[in-house]
Amino acid sequence: MDLRAITLTELRYVVAVADSGHFGRAAQECHVSQPTLSTQVKKLEDQLGVPLFERTGKGVRLTAAGERVVECARVIFEEVRAIGDVARGQRMPLSGTFRLGVIPTLAPYLLPWLLPRLRTAFPQLQLVLHESVTAALLDDLAGHRLDAALLALPVVAPGLAAAPLFDEPFFVLLPAAHALRTRRCVRQADLSGERVLLLTEGHCLREQALEICGRGRTPQDDAFRATSLETVRHMVAAGLGCTLLPALAVSVGGSLPETTVARPFQAPAPHRRIGLVWRRSYPDAAAVDCLGTFIRTHLPSAVRVVPMKSTSPRH
Repeated sequence: MDLRAITLTELRYVVAVADSGHFGRAAQECHVSQPTLSTQVKKLEDQLGVPLFERTGKGVRLTAAGERVVECARVIFEEVRAIGDVARGQRMPLSGTFRLGVIPTLAPYLLPWLLPRLRTAFPQLQLVLHESVTAALLDDLAGHRLDAALLALPVVAPGLAAAPLFDEPFFVLLPAAHALRTRRCVRQADLSGERVLLLTEGHCLREQALEICGRGRTPQDDAFRATSLETVRHMVAAGLGCTLLPALAVSVGGSLPETTVARPFQAPAPHRRIGLVWRRSYPDAAAVDCLGTFIRTHLPSAVRVVPMKSTSPRH
């Protein structure tokens, strides 16, 4: 087996097929004909002496060997990209492609504020954004499909590191006619017995809301579930209950429905801590450090910055 004969192009085609689950779609994504892509994939399989895909009439699936090869290929592409980033970084920090994951309860509120400032400061940065729930983003980090992610901390996973960036207080969103509307601040105990509308399983904000309200999973909690905070807002506006909103969803997330009011919690107010999470093996330490520093110094006033030493993955 002559491993020197393996090319980056062949590996790129294999990863494309693995991601799309289809030779035709992979060829389109790689801007080559399907016969060309299929020939190169078969050539690599012959070189390795093992099949990488199980081909069926319904599509293709990775074999056990294929899964391992794709995993290694992603690491190789990451290192290759780092070579280019090293050269670009000599001219400008945080340049080139950076794949950032963001949880759905943060992305719509922080990104519109942050991205224009980031684009101005780092015009050579090609930011690729992925919005998903925590478990999916952690899987993408482990699979080398993301470089870093903005998540609610703590996050405990092998091979990952985290740097806290800011604390985001929670507000209570109430129907305009609710009895608690007259309070300047709401106590956590005031929510006892209230119908608190929650996001579906998988959203970290759901678990945080349950903890703040001092309850476990109950039939009442499960009777009202939504996949986005915007849906929950409108459910509150319809008088179906109250909910918890992170501060950015209140201050920079657009106007609240007219039939709702938002109230802060009485001090010490509950909050969530948002941090930057990455693989310890990620090769571009400077990019992660630079991004973390930039975010901490360009935040809306609704959140509290967490002072931090270097976010370098080598620490």
